[in-house]
Amino acid sequence: MIYGAMKFSIGGSLKLAFRPWVEGLENIPAEGPAILASNHLSFSDSFFLPAVLDRKVTFIAKAEYFTSPGVKGRLTAAFFKGVGQLPVDRSGARGAGEAAIKAGIDVIESGGLFGIYPEGTRSPDGRLYRGKPGGLARVALATGAPVIPVAMIDTEKIQPPGKIVPKLMRPGIRIGRPLDFSRYHGMEGDRFILRSVTDEVMYEIMKLSGQEYVDIYATAAKRQIADEEKARKAARAEAEKAARAEAEKAKKAQSPAA
Repeated sequence: MIYGAMKFSIGGSLKLAFRPWVEGLENIPAEGPAILASNHLSFSDSFFLPAVLDRKVTFIAKAEYFTSPGVKGRLTAAFFKGVGQLPVDRSGARGAGEAAIKAGIDVIESGGLFGIYPEGTRSPDGRLYRGKPGGLARVALATGAPVIPVAMIDTEKIQPPGKIVPKLMRPGIRIGRPLDFSRYHGMEGDRFILRSVTDEVMYEIMKLSGQEYVDIYATAAKRQIADEEKARKAARAEAEKAARAEAEKAKKAQSPAA
């Protein structure tokens, strides 16, 4: 009931304001479980995709969104619950992964649509990064549910990281054909199979999105970008310090006392 109200208000507003275009809606089953595996360009991805679908999509979200104190915290929790988000405690890396997998299996076993971002985090630069094999592949192999690749198009231009006010432009969503991994059912403990399944899904997402593929994890790319930015700032600071020292030296050389 809450989801329906949120979908009508938020989803309707998004479709009216941004007019997202969609290809491949026929690939979403009218009923029954499925995993929607999408690239991740913007915070708004989790709102645009459900807005264009008739069925409810459940994503996972940080537990902090549901446990913040005060009136604002309660409103935030109600909002995320209303748009189909499930809380997952990410305090420990391994525990967070297991919690996400259990949440996904629960959604699939109830006959629902489970949305997941195999990259694990938003792309830092619009490129497609290596998928993490733990969540997506393990849920798919444990449940036998089909995996439907999804490509979000241009959502990073609407709301880049750190930007609050979105830019009005049309994003796109391409939905691919379901991928069947039932041949690997029960093999979720084999890391080579998990890697193979994940890579196959990422390849389909790449074809749908047209993104450049980078064979490293997005988290590693973010660390690299942060380190490079830190090095640039240090270099600028050092250059400015040297320039000030040179100017001071020149000033002293020109003074009468010199």
